[in-house]
This record gives sequence, C-alpha cells and structure tokens, in this order.
Amino acid sequence: MNPLVRRRPVRGLAAAAGLVALALTTGCLSDDATEVEGGSLAEGVSLEGASLTVGSKEFTEQLILCHITSLALRSAGAEVAEQCGLQGSNATRAALTSGNIDVYWEYTGTAWVNFLQHTDPINDAAQLYQATAEEDLAKNQIRWLDPAPANNTYAVIVKRTTAEELGVETLSDYANLVNTDPANGSFCTGNEFASRNDGLPGLQEAYGFEIPRAHLATLADGAIYNAVANNNPCNFGMAAATDGRIRALDLITLDDDKQFFPVYNPAPTIRNEVYEAHPDIAQILNTIAAALTDEALQELNGRVDIDGEEPVDVAEDWLKSQGFIGG
Repeated sequence: MNPLVRRRPVRGLAAAAGLVALALTTGCLSDDATEVEGGSLAEGVSLEGASLTVGSKEFTEQLILCHITSLALRSAGAEVAEQCGLQGSNATRAALTSGNIDVYWEYTGTAWVNFLQHTDPINDAAQLYQATAEEDLAKNQIRWLDPAPANNTYAVIVKRTTAEELGVETLSDYANLVNTDPANGSFCTGNEFASRNDGLPGLQEAYGFEIPRAHLATLADGAIYNAVANNNPCNFGMAAATDGRIRALDLITLDDDKQFFPVYNPAPTIRNEVYEAHPDIAQILNTIAAALTDEALQELNGRVDIDGEEPVDVAEDWLKSQGFIGG
C-alpha cells in the first residue's frame, strides 16, 4: 500500500504509454537465473517452459510481494524476470496492461476507484473483490487471483500508552477528543492524505470533527510513525495499516467504527492470456495469498523498515519458514 499514491486516474493512451516508459526506466529490473528449490508450492504443479515478468510498485510491502512472487514461481520451474519498484500505481498497472509485466499485486480499493473509476465505495471486502475481479476481467482482460486477508487501508495510529491515558479506542472516541481537548488530539498527516476525500477531509466529515490548524502537522509519510511514537509533534497520525512500524513502535490503530476507510486487500493481478497459458500460477499464488494476514505483512514490512533487512532476503526467509520453497 500505499493508499497515498493510488488514485490518480490515467487519462488517455499517451498518458499510459508515458507511464510505462517511466516505469521501465525507474523500476529495478533483474533476471535472476538462480534456481529455487521446490517446496509445498511446487507440489502437483509445473511452470516448466514459462517465461514470466513480475512487477511491483516502489514501497516496502510491494517490493516484498514482488520477490515472494518471483521466488515462488521460480520454485515451480518458471524463468522469471523482475521489475520490482515501478513508480506508482498507474505506472505499474500500465506496465501490466501493456504486457511489459505479467503479474503484480494490486489492492482492491485502488482498482475499484482508480482503474475502474467508481466513486461509490463498497465496504464489504468480499463484495468489493468480487465486483472488481468481474469487471476488470470483462473490461480489461485482467484476472484477479485470490485476495489476501490483509487490509492495507488507511488507519489512524496512536502510541498504545497514549491511547490508554486518553481513553481512545475508536475513531468516534478520537472525534470526541478533538472536539473537547484538541491539543491532546494533535494529528500528523501526509500531504496527500490531507487533501483526499478518502483521507482527512472525508474522515472529519464522517466523524464530525475538525482538527484546528494549530494542532495539525504535515510531515513526510514515513516520518509520522516516529512522530506519533514520540508524541512530537502529535499524539495521533495517519498510517498504512500493514506498515511494520506500527507493531515495532508499539503503536495501535484506532477502530474505524463507522467503516469510513475503503478496503485494500492485496491480490495478484495477471493478464488473462498469461493465466490461460499457465493456470498453475493460480494455485501457487492463491496459497501465498491465504497466508498474508495483517500481522504477517506488518512483521515482514518491519524487518525491512525497522531492522534494515533487504526485501528479497525477507521474502525468501518467509517462504522457507512456511515450507513454501525448499532450503
């Protein structure tokens, strides 16, 4: 996720072509021929003879998913090239639809709003996935494989001890705090969240509060986690729900009791012609998706963002720990 970079629609073929060119010049392209020992993912399937290109966006979670996918497909015999780290949702999607990549993980909310151009959200995760998958296949020949249970949506974070001191567990609690004690309701936001309808403006409208300017700080997205953990300059802040820094810094997310934030379940998206040529891809990636909970992705993301490990090493270690690949 990053929901912050998801929803600017691509307009016209020229824009899409430009995004593909940008993606190909800024992504991390590699063709790793190293063999991967088969594990449970390779049982009863074969991708021998398949030549596939896996892509992703540029933020930590996507880089990890890119390497997980690449290693998994290679364990079943495919030759895999990587374009991990393409710049943004629209560029990555354009790389998929143009055939420059064959598969990447997208988020249901992103596709529904940004690519399929719907303005009305679907709050039920299963219904959103079904509607997105059916429409994308019919209109764009993009097939969605099974979604992960993880939901990388927006969230409001607070340090655990601060939440206990202030008695705040839900976003309704937070709205009441801002309305009665705005100094303690101080908030850190990123630039884009501050102006998006599915960000701070919509959140304030849905929950009936308005943060005074004096208690609202705009920071780089990545800096917000430490700012909240240190209560400086804010007690609360925006976050991506599966970011590893939430767990690592002993932060919690407030319960979205009015279900304002859209659902963002990640799922592999693949051009239908590639799926039809190699249907075993679905069995492999569906098994992986089922194991990707919020907690699992928070841990994997934290190993990169907090512990400084490389995404490819984290991906390989996780696959081995699950028995998905050998080694």
